[in-house]
Amino acid sequence: VAAVAAIGAKAGQVTLIADEHKGAKLTAGALAAHLAFGARLRAYRFDKYHTKKSSETERALKNCAVETADASGARRTYATLDALAEGVELARNLVSEPPNILYPVSMAAHCAELKELGVKVDVLDEKAMAKLGMGALLGVAQGSAQPPRLVVMSWQGDKAAKDQSPVALVGKGVTFDTGGISLKPGPGMEEMKFDMAGAAAVIGTLHALAKSKAAVNVVGLVGLVENMPSGTAQRPGDIVTSMSGQTIEIHNTDAEGRLVLADVVWYAQENFKPRAIIDLATLTGAILIALGHEYAGLFVNDHDFAVRLHAAGEVAGEKLWRLPIDDCYDREINSDVADMKNIAGGREAGSTIGAKFIQRFVKKGTPWAHLDIAGTAWTKKSQPTVPKGATGYGVRLLYQYLTANPAAE
Repeated sequence: VAAVAAIGAKAGQVTLIADEHKGAKLTAGALAAHLAFGARLRAYRFDKYHTKKSSETERALKNCAVETADASGARRTYATLDALAEGVELARNLVSEPPNILYPVSMAAHCAELKELGVKVDVLDEKAMAKLGMGALLGVAQGSAQPPRLVVMSWQGDKAAKDQSPVALVGKGVTFDTGGISLKPGPGMEEMKFDMAGAAAVIGTLHALAKSKAAVNVVGLVGLVENMPSGTAQRPGDIVTSMSGQTIEIHNTDAEGRLVLADVVWYAQENFKPRAIIDLATLTGAILIALGHEYAGLFVNDHDFAVRLHAAGEVAGEKLWRLPIDDCYDREINSDVADMKNIAGGREAGSTIGAKFIQRFVKKGTPWAHLDIAGTAWTKKSQPTVPKGATGYGVRLLYQYLTANPAAE
């Protein structure tokens, strides 16, 4: 609140005082660190393309000082929060970049920068993916002049458990989504640059984990494509074969994110045998109808997993709401001419239908959670720790979950 007031008053800098109060959940040092963290998140601006100073840049908070009797404790706590803030800012920056600047190859280059923090990064091009049989992902990409990429980022932070299977984080990375042949309406299409927010959250989380040297073993995978209409674009009625061998009849080319995730989720299981999978995607407009912009939709096949994720969201301030994923929805995506179709026949339960599609590529016995973040990845009005624009949703939640549950699932 103080940071917001300082911004509004064009103060440029603010000093906050953190005193320890009886019964408080945080020590004075921890409170000071979190005050600084919140102020930093709220003061974020994406203004690199402004050529002239605007009222927004004049109002930017340049410096925040926090006074506390426990300065050393504050510094220790803030060391981790600083890394987390960098991860959130990285995710916000990626989501905010225009699609002529951020496309699959350039986004993969941003991933490669994580090598400097000790993250192992491998990039697969379209030839490698074709050899693996990733017909679902490649079908989405075939209408674009921009070639697709699959990026695999591995952080082995728990050296004592180096043989432990990692948690796999999978992000949808559609760097721009026109809808393909099933073209979206023109008004508002410029917002479709943020259809890669799931991938951005995974990248930001890997950055935060590596920068803070978190003792967890995680692999992050992002499928990066651009969905465009052209003479080579995928058509409604096409049938593609996924890496799993399952066939998919395309009914709507704008239901493309689930096709990308199908192949990336399968690749993650084949190559890393993860102890759990969490995928994040701006998957459906239906989730906005159900939950608005306050909660992300949570679809999960394991109750205890769901409880831990929900708790992490409450702590991180990135809320989740669990929605049904019962088997009764599964038959809605059966196809007459292939193993499945990528949408159901009607508009009912659209978010669950998307989740059920992805679940068909999750191997039996693997704990899996799907986070539909279409309503939380971008905000048109400022919030306490989020200015309007890209939110970086998912980074704080995933970091909290992973560090609080290093050996879960």
